[in-house]
This record gives sequence, C-alpha cells and structure tokens, in this order.
Amino acid sequence: MTAPSAEIRNPDLLVDFENVTFVRDGKTLLGPITWQVELDERWVIIGPNGAGKTTLIRLAAAEEFPSSGRSWIMGERVGKTDMRDLRTMIGVSSSALGNRIPPEEKVGDLVVSAGYAILGRWREEYEELDLDQATEILEQVGANHLADRTWGTLSEGERKRVLVARALMTNPELLLLDEPGAGMDLGGREDLVGYLGELAMDADAPAIVMITHHVEEIPDGFTHAMLLDQGKVVAMGLIDDVLTSDNLSEAFHQAICIDKIDGRYFARRA
Repeated sequence: MTAPSAEIRNPDLLVDFENVTFVRDGKTLLGPITWQVELDERWVIIGPNGAGKTTLIRLAAAEEFPSSGRSWIMGERVGKTDMRDLRTMIGVSSSALGNRIPPEEKVGDLVVSAGYAILGRWREEYEELDLDQATEILEQVGANHLADRTWGTLSEGERKRVLVARALMTNPELLLLDEPGAGMDLGGREDLVGYLGELAMDADAPAIVMITHHVEEIPDGFTHAMLLDQGKVVAMGLIDDVLTSDNLSEAFHQAICIDKIDGRYFARRA
C-alpha cells in the first residue's frame, strides 16, 4: 500500500499548523504554534496589542506564508498548491479590507461581487440567484436596509455588518473575523454579537475563527479559545478551560477576574 502524500492532510481539518512561525524584519511575530481547526468548531483568539492575532488570521486566510514549520488549509499544503483556489473557500472580514473599499461603492454591489473576489461590480453578469442570496445575507445580518447606500455614508457598526455579509456571500467553509465589534457602540455590538451567536449555533454554518480584545464580545456558542501574548500561545483548547482568571492575568500582565453569565463572559481588573 502506498502511504498518503505528506502534502495532503485530513480535509476535515480546515486549518492545520505544525510548528508554524512568522518572522518579519528579523523579529518573530508569531510562533512556533501548532493548531488545528475542525469543521464544527468556533474559535475566539484573544490577546493584547501586538500578540500576533492578526498575523495568525492572515496565515489562516492563506494571505501570508509561514517563515518556518508547515501549514495546511482545507487539507492542502500552503506553498504547494494554488492559493487562489483556497481563498475562494475562506470568508474574511477585516478592517484591512474595509480600508480598500472606495467610499462611493454601493453596499449591494460590494456584497454580491464577493463571488468574483473583487470590490464592487464592473462588467460581471450576476444571476438572479446571486442577487437573491446577497439580499438574504444582508437581511440575516440586519443590514438589508443599507443595500442602496454607499460605503462612505455608513457608520462603523454598519460597515462591520456589511463586511460580515460579504464574507458569507461565497458560502465559505471557513469564516475569519478580525475584530468584528471594533468601533461599535454598545447597541451595535450587542446586535452583532447576537447574530454571531445564532450563526455559531447553526450546524450548517462554516467554521469560525474570530479575533477580539474583549471577552464581552464573544458570542454564545463559541467552542474553543486561544490566548496569545507576544506571539506565543498562553493557553489553547476548550473555551471554558482557556478563559480563566489565571490565564487572562498571564496574557494581559495584570490581575484579571472573569465571570460567565448566561453564556457570556465578562472581565474586570481584580
């Protein structure tokens, strides 16, 4: 019997990092890290500024290559396969993407054009099914009333909702959310957290990896957590095992107390 190729891994592991590091300008920004994300998992990545959270997301999105170690996305070895094919299976919502969107871009066009991996419509032809799907997704995130608005007229909270809708437009297998609640007021944040909680509970939803600075932004239904500090893993595993006062205190370098009330987490300085 021929052994399976080392370049192909279990496709049920959407992210599979083996001793991965990322180095830039001689400085190690992340790693070494060994980490796996399975089909039905919902991960939250927490840590202070400079912990390596966004670097981790960019590696998981196949937007960056590891400096050392090995990584597989959707069972395919990064660096040994066409990254464009992998990226079509990954939905990404990030401020970096938001900064590239022209202010005159129409929200409906921004969402439906995700299928072509472009920003906004140009000369593409879309089927009625695509347009209906964009409308349905905007409704799901509470943003259908924004469809005819332009990007430049949206509040920060409205922009976050639209970016999540765009990320879901391609029916991704993996959804990566880089601080989806950043810049929102309390009402907007709670609306978004509620929607993401519903998404997390949906058995047909993609696997989710979300970055946040604040445990209060973690929706109900998330299953796993990783705490990062200065590029290193402080703790990783089932969410209740990771989000402890001791672990948070270590990651944020001060005494932190954490409580869990009705499925939501709340932290404060001890």
